[in-house]
Amino acid sequence: MQTAIAAAEPRGKVPFYRHLYVQVLVAIAAGILLGHFYPDLGASLKPLGDAFIKLVKMVIAPVIFLTVATGIAGVSDLQKVGRVAGKAMIYFLVFSTLALVVGLVVSNVVQPGAGMHINPATLDASKVSTFAEKAHDTTIVGFLMNIIPDTITGAFAQGDILQVLFFSALFGIALALVGERGRPVVDFLQALTAPVFRLVAILMKAAPIGAFGAMAFTVGKYGIGAIANLAFLIGTFYLTSLLFVLVVLGAVAWYNGFSILALIRYIKEELLLVLGTSSSEAALPGLMAKMERAGCNRSVVGLVIPTGYSFNLDGTNIYMTLAALFIAQATDTPLTFGDQILLLLVAMLSSKGAAGITGAGFITLAATLSVVPSVPVAGMALILGVDRFMSECRALTNFVGNAVATIVVARWEGELDQKQFAAAMAGQLPEEADLALSGGLQPA
Repeated sequence: MQTAIAAAEPRGKVPFYRHLYVQVLVAIAAGILLGHFYPDLGASLKPLGDAFIKLVKMVIAPVIFLTVATGIAGVSDLQKVGRVAGKAMIYFLVFSTLALVVGLVVSNVVQPGAGMHINPATLDASKVSTFAEKAHDTTIVGFLMNIIPDTITGAFAQGDILQVLFFSALFGIALALVGERGRPVVDFLQALTAPVFRLVAILMKAAPIGAFGAMAFTVGKYGIGAIANLAFLIGTFYLTSLLFVLVVLGAVAWYNGFSILALIRYIKEELLLVLGTSSSEAALPGLMAKMERAGCNRSVVGLVIPTGYSFNLDGTNIYMTLAALFIAQATDTPLTFGDQILLLLVAMLSSKGAAGITGAGFITLAATLSVVPSVPVAGMALILGVDRFMSECRALTNFVGNAVATIVVARWEGELDQKQFAAAMAGQLPEEADLALSGGLQPA
């Protein structure tokens, strides 16, 4: 393993109120109450959530670059890099497709939209026109071409995860190929890692404020009452996602020698941050640090997690097929088996690149429905009001899926420190080593 966590000697038990997850949990509860009882005030607090997400996005590019470049530069066998990427993509393809199938099966069995008998002509299509326009702008070729940045600085300026990952991987390979001549650069980047992750720790202290503002806005603007109108759909989606995590990902975890519940407990701070902000991108630096701290090799973490944010979207995939069939059922639109298979195939392609951005799942749903003419795109107006409440579940499921993928790929490659991983799952790592409290990673 190329890195070790800077862990100070324990100085006594940290008071519960200083734990980040406790602070975020309290902030979420306070945001819900404020948004419910003072909706106008709650809706006006949107800048708090937006500002926090912008703060985190500010450091995502440096975190990915440093992790990936130094991780690959330290790999003596560059074929291993391609092997890790290949295994990760196979994993992503299998489980993303499985998530789509799960959503399809559940929607056919439960039929959350049956009996609504809504005429698509009566729906206000203008409400979803903006999303439909964005969906038409997104093509598979355009998505793939966009992975290559126009300039090196442009990748970092725009903060596009895949563009930064693409350049970082190439730069890491170049460093590895020049050998000892690149050692000063590698040493500098490894030294730079410590203050960058310390910066992440500083920014994480604002997480409760961001979660409070984001949750107050959501409840204040859309109202808890909006949930009641489509409670069956929301409940079906949340339950399906929960079962996918506990049963499907739980089986994967069990087969690979760890407990999904232990993993969820280990990343609880990041999960609560995702819940509060509805964006898995807000917790990306924390997840990378946590996975490395748990014993996963830096090169595996750097390749799997950023790539997974665009290609491993279990929650988004469940949502897409479930929501598409809900609209078809609610509008009495008959779908043949062939129509559903077409929907599945289109969703496999359109779902890529939807992670990180709040509400991006709604845009990819519009992209899917625009290709499958059987389902009216105007039907998306039915779920527009509650999409924000389902966004949290999408992001949480995506997040857990990428954590599992990182551990599995690291184990496949023999790049998982089993002793350190067991300590992390058992909650036996020093609390002072927590990213939220101490600030991260230190090169070995």
